Amino acid sequence: MKRLFQLLVLAGLATFVACGPSAAEKAEKAKQDSIRKADSIAALMADSIRKTDSINALGADSIRKADSVKKADSIAATTKKGKRK
Repeated sequence: MKRLFQLLVLAGLATFVACGPSAAEKAEKAKQDSIRKADSIAALMADSIRKTDSINALGADSIRKADSVKKADSIAATTKKGKRK
């Protein structure tokens, strides 16, 4: 009885292993995984480009603001010098 049970368990395990995915199914799954990975990498790159563009825009805004402050200071200094003479 014990031998029969062991034989049935081994036969069941062999059947279970044999019913796994075929080579074609494994290849298709690998292909889908690589496509998904490529899409996620492209999305990350696009996000990085958007962040870089926004940082560049902020930098340009701060430079414009600094230039306008510098010009205003220069004009104020010039008018103060002119009043003294």
